[in-house]
Amino acid sequence: MGAKDLVLRRISSTDANAVVRKYHYSGKVVPNSQIHIGVFYMGKLEGAMQFGPSIDKRRVSMLVEGTGWNQFVELNRMAFSPALPKNSESRAIAVSMRLLKKHAPNLKWCVSFADATQCGDGTIYRASGFLLTQIKPNKQMLLWKGKVIAKKTLDNENFPRIGGKYYSRHLIETGAAVPLQGFQLRYVYFLDQSWRDRLKSDIIPFDEIEKVGATMYRGNRPGSIASDASDFRSEEGSANLTSGLETREQ
Repeated sequence: MGAKDLVLRRISSTDANAVVRKYHYSGKVVPNSQIHIGVFYMGKLEGAMQFGPSIDKRRVSMLVEGTGWNQFVELNRMAFSPALPKNSESRAIAVSMRLLKKHAPNLKWCVSFADATQCGDGTIYRASGFLLTQIKPNKQMLLWKGKVIAKKTLDNENFPRIGGKYYSRHLIETGAAVPLQGFQLRYVYFLDQSWRDRLKSDIIPFDEIEKVGATMYRGNRPGSIASDASDFRSEEGSANLTSGLETREQ
């Protein structure tokens, strides 16, 4: 039994969220994901992939010229059990891309982000035909009370401003929270290859990751040899992407 024995099919958000909470490094789900694909091995649900809108959908849509509101999707989450065989991630991505192309023809491209601050630099995306379109320092994550938390979480209405400053800034200045050092990498996959010429961003050579010091594998530096998961994407409303995604493909 190996990766070719995986079965992918549509699952409920409840089932997908349970997998993500158990196996994703963040332990957090994406509340507005709209397409949930389960990865089954030997009849058991061992992984999940969640697709939905980007946190800043309008801005991300401008990455590819002429993109309509429902013509792209983000791979919000990818979480896999250690029980899955070698190469399961690349197999799952390949099959899920075929499912999207076949059953959601309105979608022209897919975007995902690799968290090279806590997890990895996106090796599996590179092996799966994604294009690297951005490497940028990630200054949004803090270590606070022994846990990693996003600055935006601390700056919402549930946390007070102190002296007119956002709560995250207050914590950093007092030494109560420490900013994590790392990078975020953006990857794009064209479901419709005829749209590739519409990409408005430069395509970055993969060796640039090592040159700028963004290499990460399973939360460690240096080294990037296998797979990792997409970083946490927050809530945003969106129209329904598709209602007819087939539930099973081998």
